[in-house]
Amino acid sequence: MTDTILAPDTHSAHSAARLASGLDPVTFEVLKNAFATSVDLMSEQILRTCYSFVIYSRDFSSALCDANGNTVMQGSGDIAVHVGTLHFQCKAILEEFGTDIHPGDVFAINDPYRGGTHFNDVSFIRPVFSEGEVIAFAQNKGHWADIGGNVPGSFDVNAKEHFGEGLRITPVRIWSKGIFLHDVAQLLVSNTRAPQQAMGDLQAQSEATAVCEREVLRLVDKYSKDTVVAAMQETQDYVERIVRRRLESLPQGQWETVDYIDFDPGKGEGLVPIHIKLTLDGKGIHYDLTGSAPAVETFLNSGYGTTHSAIYAGTKTFFPDVPLNSGFYAAVDAEIGPEGTVVNAGWPYAVTGFCSGPYEKLMNGIFELWSRIMPERAMACAFNLEYLLVGGRDNRTSDNPYFMWYDWMAGGWGGRASKDGASATAPVFGPGLAVQPVEGQERLSPVLTTTHQIAVDSGGPGRFRGGLGIEKGGILTDATSTVMSYCCDRARSITWGIEGGLPSIPHGVWLNKGTADERFLGSNFSSVPIQSGDSFTRPSAGGGGYGDPMERPYAEVLEDVIDGYVSIERAAADYGVVVHEIDAELDQFEIDETASDMLRTDIRTHRLGWLTEDAAVIAEKYQSGELHMLDVIRRYGVILDWGTGELYPTTTEQYRELMGRRSSAHWH
Repeated sequence: MTDTILAPDTHSAHSAARLASGLDPVTFEVLKNAFATSVDLMSEQILRTCYSFVIYSRDFSSALCDANGNTVMQGSGDIAVHVGTLHFQCKAILEEFGTDIHPGDVFAINDPYRGGTHFNDVSFIRPVFSEGEVIAFAQNKGHWADIGGNVPGSFDVNAKEHFGEGLRITPVRIWSKGIFLHDVAQLLVSNTRAPQQAMGDLQAQSEATAVCEREVLRLVDKYSKDTVVAAMQETQDYVERIVRRRLESLPQGQWETVDYIDFDPGKGEGLVPIHIKLTLDGKGIHYDLTGSAPAVETFLNSGYGTTHSAIYAGTKTFFPDVPLNSGFYAAVDAEIGPEGTVVNAGWPYAVTGFCSGPYEKLMNGIFELWSRIMPERAMACAFNLEYLLVGGRDNRTSDNPYFMWYDWMAGGWGGRASKDGASATAPVFGPGLAVQPVEGQERLSPVLTTTHQIAVDSGGPGRFRGGLGIEKGGILTDATSTVMSYCCDRARSITWGIEGGLPSIPHGVWLNKGTADERFLGSNFSSVPIQSGDSFTRPSAGGGGYGDPMERPYAEVLEDVIDGYVSIERAAADYGVVVHEIDAELDQFEIDETASDMLRTDIRTHRLGWLTEDAAVIAEKYQSGELHMLDVIRRYGVILDWGTGELYPTTTEQYRELMGRRSSAHWH
């Protein structure tokens, strides 16, 4: 499906309508900003009234759409994954109900096969009427902590079809002409593990859309309906004009890349490719994803809505000052290929894990392509979004209620063309996403956080280092019937560098690390039983490095060692810098420049050969403890099961090709 919002020949008609409405530049600017305020007011409302700790941590977004369902304005704090799908869902309501839409109606939808994200993201859409006519729609989308399905939190890695993932909400009316349809709402929330919480969020999200409605009608009273409607269209036209003018100054041509999901459980070992072709031809921005892999036999598939969202969000990153609405979408088109692929999985393929699967692979691949077009804004790969879910019965109270400890972490973004990557920040999936307060988590769930700190050596080495990730650990306290699930990726397709930069670290969860019961659970699993007293830990990756790490100045490597970002061992192994500790308590270290010069010469001499060494021998050395995991990855480009040391030969071959293209090809 290709999303086309405005046909080129409609602009003259829009201009005429704009002039007829009396929309002057000052009024337009006032209304454009007022639309943004109306959406941000929705956000403020939902923050103050939501029941879910997940939504309170800003896993929600809002939008104002016009009468055709096109997005007029997003909120200033919305998360990227939502913003490119809200217009699809508004259009789905229009398609479903047509003229059977009335003042006081509110609709709900979470259907990923109608342009939504995943089942946990539930949207509420309210039509805005003026003089008996629909002039706009107010929409709020929030992530419910549970939507049913096989596992607490509704993230089931083992799902192949959507039936085990939770409740699919096709377009449905929740309020009819102002009357609350309690039976319909009760049907929805009763299919979750926390129905009271879900009902509270349902009410809060609906009321948030009413706030936006009141604000739009206030503008109508002040400026007239025709002026407000004209301003909605002009806000979209304005954005489209800006984007198309920017494109005129950019090089024209075609660029291609590929990124990977770790593996397809139905096919065994081997990375799953996502192909991206970008064309600039003076007429717009064109993407082609054909050639991407078939849908995988797990929930790491993307529907058409989220694939378009990744394309919009990835592109928007290189136009940071341009507002995002359907005018932006009009300058972008995409051929995403037939249904049944990993980037266009139609019904009934499982899609809940799209966010950790194709979504961020598409965004990072698009970053790489635009880095070639705008090298001054270049950025290496960012860490992968991850969710850890622990759910069961909370024994701290006598009624043993269900609990869902639903956790995501900050991580590192890629090194940039002129500076290091951002550390410990939200994923590219949703830069507005907040890290959940540990104190709130511990109050709501029987999980005690034991570690939450910067992950040393997690930033991908480069002339400009990738940002640092985080390590977070916890212990299950007083609970029964508890299982753990993890939605992530990049334990094998590890966060990569560009222009000679090196990879970060693999994702994955360790259970009872450092004990006789230690297990590496990997980066995607569901329903692993855990008991009170079990501990777990996992890192988020840092960003990939930008540029050759052998060109990073000694003083900057030393500063990283002092800050605790890079260990003395990795300073030598990754940067060729020999650092001696004098007094760590006083942050006193010194560089041995002579030894560093010699070490860098040695690394430059041998590093191309390291990438061709026998992978089976490297695996044996890792198993025996002779090689560190980061040497295996960064020096030899070998991918293993990080728990057992088992070699993945096909994956290693693919990963070495990737490193050859992005890293070693740029070494001198």
